[in-house]
Amino acid sequence: MGNIRNEPALPTARGEISAAVISFLRGDGELLPAPGSVAASDAYGDDLQLALYLCYELHYRGFAGVDPALEWNPALLTARAALERRYLEALRTDVTGPTDVDDALAGILVEPAHGTGVPHFLEERGELWQVREYVMQRSLYHLKEADPHAWVLPRLHGRAKAGMAAVEYDEYGGGRAERVHAQLFANLMAGLGLDTTYGGYLEDGHAEMLALVNLMSLFGLHRRLRGSLVGHFAAVEITSSPASRRLAAAMKRTGAGPAAEFFYTEHVEADAVHEQVVRHEVIGGLLQEEPELASDVAFGITATSYAEDRLAERLLGAWQRPGMR
Repeated sequence: MGNIRNEPALPTARGEISAAVISFLRGDGELLPAPGSVAASDAYGDDLQLALYLCYELHYRGFAGVDPALEWNPALLTARAALERRYLEALRTDVTGPTDVDDALAGILVEPAHGTGVPHFLEERGELWQVREYVMQRSLYHLKEADPHAWVLPRLHGRAKAGMAAVEYDEYGGGRAERVHAQLFANLMAGLGLDTTYGGYLEDGHAEMLALVNLMSLFGLHRRLRGSLVGHFAAVEITSSPASRRLAAAMKRTGAGPAAEFFYTEHVEADAVHEQVVRHEVIGGLLQEEPELASDVAFGITATSYAEDRLAERLLGAWQRPGMR
């Protein structure tokens, strides 16, 4: 199940842009995507999102057979910048919502009574094969859970840093390796008979899932986007507890196993506490010191909802199609 260094294998290309990046990483080619071709590509499409994911993954665990020095290769960083620019410009155009933080938070603090999202669907009528597909997609994030958010710690201070560190400490198991949330998710996957290899389902990852993970990496890797990362983190923690309650019920109803139930029941309690810390200490502390970042925090919240909605639409659209199995 994976190599000893836990480096995933490079996936199959999904177009000219990702093919050029993969060839460069393998050492087979010297030409990276031209800015013009990136600017003309689908910002949310498989090709661009996979290429961007590949660039970002060099800052996590890298890939088997890829030179670690390429993490800071100037040509690759230039290509990555063009990919990021295309994605961020699309988000700035397409993400609509309040620019006031309180208004942005109000939109996610109350769960709709008759929701139509993935947790609602799985709780009410999802089947085990749909649970497994959902878990396979989410593994691209949950097996690196908390890592994209850790990048913001050096960029915060005071209450914001202390609050963020406290939540991250919980995400990393409170100092206990067996309680690290990424490990708990791996346990969930094992209980469902899925491959627990880090990045093992990259080949199967939908463009919408790649875009969601890339959003975290984009915000986390740029100091200028620290406010958006905090907004993203708030959106994750605030929506996690009610969604996890539904998903825990779905795991029980479909017979997904005790590890699957435990992962989500753990998040129900933990993230209810995290929500308060993030709202009052992380956001409150950040905006007390840097009030000019308020619109960035709001953008991080709304952009996260937008990306999650696109993934939900993709999954539910497939699951509800007649004859889909």
